[in-house]
Amino acid sequence: MEYKIEDIEGTFNGEIIENSGNSEYVIKINDREQNLKILNMDTRGIEFILDQKYHKVKYLDSTTSKMNLVVDGVPMTLNLHADLDEIVYKHSGGAGAGDSQLTLRSQIPGKVISVAVKEGADIKKGDNVCVLESMKMQVGVKSHKDGTVKSIKVKQGGIVAKNDVIAEIE
Repeated sequence: MEYKIEDIEGTFNGEIIENSGNSEYVIKINDREQNLKILNMDTRGIEFILDQKYHKVKYLDSTTSKMNLVVDGVPMTLNLHADLDEIVYKHSGGAGAGDSQLTLRSQIPGKVISVAVKEGADIKKGDNVCVLESMKMQVGVKSHKDGTVKSIKVKQGGIVAKNDVIAEIE
């Protein structure tokens, strides 16, 4: 996903390459792989170690497209992609995915805020399956096809990584 920090030229791309478990990840920022260990994450901020260096980020406020935060004592505004909901929907199978795809996967890491469906429920393409919170933003994860919810793989309050299965829809 592409991001931009106000007052700094250019943008950067960030993605999770691997979830190593135990809150440890391999991430890629602008084609450079780095090791990330999350020490603490809540609605106020996050503490982490990135390539053996400690960092603390405090969330101030956010909208769908911008987030004001303080990183290691330096205030900044992070411009997020304005079409985040559509990107999540597309990459979770919503646009162009064949109806044969059974699993609905998360395209962002986050905390499960709510689950909108139950196993056995009929669902339509585009219906909300759950809501994830990532970096103080809540994003609805939508069904990629019409069908019946075979199984729900997440629980309210749980944590998902990128590409984790959220639900199976037949």
